[in-house]
Amino acid sequence: MRKKIVAGNWKMNTTLQEGIKLASEVESLSTQVPSDVTLIVCVPFTHLTEVKKVINRTLLGAENCASEVSGAYTGEVSAAMVASTGANYVIIGHSERRSYFNETDETLAKKVKLALANQLTPIFCIGELLSEREANIHFDVVKKQLQKGLFDLSAEDFGKIVIAYEPVWAIGTGRTATSEQAQEMHYFIRNTIAEKYGKEVAKEISILYGGSCNDKNAAELFANPDVDGGLIGGASLKAESFIAIARSF
Repeated sequence: MRKKIVAGNWKMNTTLQEGIKLASEVESLSTQVPSDVTLIVCVPFTHLTEVKKVINRTLLGAENCASEVSGAYTGEVSAAMVASTGANYVIIGHSERRSYFNETDETLAKKVKLALANQLTPIFCIGELLSEREANIHFDVVKKQLQKGLFDLSAEDFGKIVIAYEPVWAIGTGRTATSEQAQEMHYFIRNTIAEKYGKEVAKEISILYGGSCNDKNAAELFANPDVDGGLIGGASLKAESFIAIARSF
């Protein structure tokens, strides 16, 4: 059985003190979450070591890592550094990294391999722009992102990945893909993986939905057969709403 996952992406929010408080609240409420749901908080680099101290049932993730092993890259944080904090997961390829920081498919492929080499589970983000959906090329865009970012991996390594489908037009906009749109794309993603790695590998990969997922629409989204959870932005900044989403399964 593939994992059900609800992961919070805090982005550039909360001071260290606020982050510790939020993580503590999430951990306290985590007993309300079904035991078969994996709960993750992906926090700013500055928070990792301190947040790790206040969570147990909740797992820890970073929001990014560098594409190089080490060296003269001022301000960057390597996958090894992230792993040394006790983190289990790392978000790679979020649309904000792709658009604001010009991260390419090739750069993201390097990050994925470094994350895996340091025993981190990549949460690999893919998704189309509104203009690409309106041009009816959204399937082509998502397939290319998969191929360029991940399809150089062995079947064994690919099996360690978590995919997050985030239609860019729904991130932070309040717009959400309909349940049907989400299922359609998740089904396409799983089939694309099956074509490359086989049905057994595809069947075990968790594919999360992101993009204005909240405690009001999560249950309908998660009810789809190919939607295995969510990568949650704004709604993860309040413990109650984040836990409510995790309880939606």
